[in-house]
Amino acid sequence: MSAEPLLANAPWLTAGGTARVLQLLGANGEEARVVGGAVRNALLGLSPGDIDIATTALPDEVMRRAKAAGIKSVPTGIDHGTVTLVIDGHPYEVTTLREDTETFGRKAKVAFGRDWVKDAERRDFTMNGLSVDASGVVHDYVGGIADARARRVRFIGDPGQRIAEDYLRILRFFRIHAAFGAGEPDRDGYLACIRARAGLANLSAERVRMEMLKLLVAGGASAAVLAMAEGGLLQALTGGVVYTGPLSAMIAIERELGLTASSTRRLAALTVAVTEDAKRIAARLRLSNSETKALDSMGHRWWRLAAKNEPKARRLLYRLGAERYQERVLLAWARAGGDVGSSRWRALAELPQRWTAPKFPLKAADFIARGMAEGPALGHVLTLAEDAWLAADFPLEQAALGAIADQAAARVRRDERT
Repeated sequence: MSAEPLLANAPWLTAGGTARVLQLLGANGEEARVVGGAVRNALLGLSPGDIDIATTALPDEVMRRAKAAGIKSVPTGIDHGTVTLVIDGHPYEVTTLREDTETFGRKAKVAFGRDWVKDAERRDFTMNGLSVDASGVVHDYVGGIADARARRVRFIGDPGQRIAEDYLRILRFFRIHAAFGAGEPDRDGYLACIRARAGLANLSAERVRMEMLKLLVAGGASAAVLAMAEGGLLQALTGGVVYTGPLSAMIAIERELGLTASSTRRLAALTVAVTEDAKRIAARLRLSNSETKALDSMGHRWWRLAAKNEPKARRLLYRLGAERYQERVLLAWARAGGDVGSSRWRALAELPQRWTAPKFPLKAADFIARGMAEGPALGHVLTLAEDAWLAADFPLEQAALGAIADQAAARVRRDERT
């Protein structure tokens, strides 16, 4: 055990809403500390992110003190001791110290307590078992300070037992390692995850989706996903073949182009070769409608882009729009090997930055003026004319547009006679 004033001058801790909550719940025989990820992040020189607070005060006492101080409180998880305090529109999740009496995943039975050691020992990883008080003293009962400094993600206690308490910790092990770890995953933890991989089938799709999408945008995603694949952990999650090479290529391409990491693009690179894959993974992970549509679009005949020149690419950009076009190009580029030095693939990917598709200039009135009656034939002739306009590389001159309109109208009349 250790207690060091490592965050004594942290401004996020000594001022604002966090300081106010710690002062409110740390008086009159009670104690409060910031716990978990915020402490870990601060020790690693990162933004603390979401701030979670633990206290010896019981939930009713937390709410009583908040009301007396004019602070809004919401009993967001009061059965498990969690109350959310809202200060200046910012939520602070406050949880009474707990210890498990029975453990079976998210439905573990807990008892409230006053023992900071037991509260730390029920958490998942050593670097997440740290707490810091209002004075900036970091309390470490599980070796988390040393592990954080070494960027070593290690289970608290026996890894197999911790995983059996909640199989989501398998995914969290790789996700936290990808975000905050260095080098190879902790061997004891890695082997425990492999031994317990059958338990992944017990997890809800929503929980798996949340962890997987976070993992895929972490800094060490490529190596972490490769380790999962080598350990036989991805098959149970995706239900199909995974492609770690294209994932690594997609990550390299995003970095080369200066793009923000996209969990959807990276998921497509890892799991989608054809649109059937997109449908399977969407159902498997209960993806949102927008995520599902993005995967489906990326997987649709992406291989055709390998043979496209710029005029053909402009037609695809017109059809898909800039976002969908670029996503499909990036998937094709990643599956082609992801050579970040390829000037041809880069030119295709950056086409939306240097060329904007014009709007189709012909209207229904242009064909009514040519004697076309309103109805299905009018819609058909507009489609034919648009296809011809695209094939002619988007001409805007009146003579070219008139010729396209005349030819489309003549074709529809000819078809009607036959």
